[in-house]
Amino acid sequence: MAKKRKVGNLLALAVLSYLTMGPKHPYELSRTLRDNGDDRSIRFNHGSLYMVIQQLDKAGFVAEQETTREGQRPERTVYAITDAGRSELHDWLRELVGEPDHEYPHFVAALSLIAALPPDEAVALLRQRLLRLGELREQTRTMVAGALTNGLHPLFLVEEDYRATLLDAEAAFVERFIGQITDPDTGWGPQWAAFHTGQKGYES
Repeated sequence: MAKKRKVGNLLALAVLSYLTMGPKHPYELSRTLRDNGDDRSIRFNHGSLYMVIQQLDKAGFVAEQETTREGQRPERTVYAITDAGRSELHDWLRELVGEPDHEYPHFVAALSLIAALPPDEAVALLRQRLLRLGELREQTRTMVAGALTNGLHPLFLVEEDYRATLLDAEAAFVERFIGQITDPDTGWGPQWAAFHTGQKGYES
């Protein structure tokens, strides 16, 4: 079972990780997150980033190091990771890497209720999803190829490799599911359609 964290937002994990490289102010952290493509894995904006840093500060995982001002710009507080923050980072990463967690993706929720749609509509939407999965896979492949060409080590792209693998697996599942519905001999389509027209013969 996953531990209850003082700050459970995954953005906090990224902040702690980048602060191990040296003290940073929130704007610098935001730029680093975006430059490294972490916004593809962790949803955040400036407001949520500032809130997470405040939560980490309150929990004792980061501490204010100094406040600086450049010209007419607003003051910027520089934060550093604490020993407690380093311990939390390593413990959290060990848990996430080593322990599978039961997640609740939106597509899984939709699949559990998909019988509420007529089969023809479901198939059309699944084919639409299949096209979109292909586009996302190509975008990921192009991004990875460009990063490798620019000299980035594959270690720092492993999450993109995982993402591409998941896209491939989902596409294979969607193709198989479409076949299960539309197969002319064994397809579920007729029974599914009968359910929607009020005829007997549908079994959940």
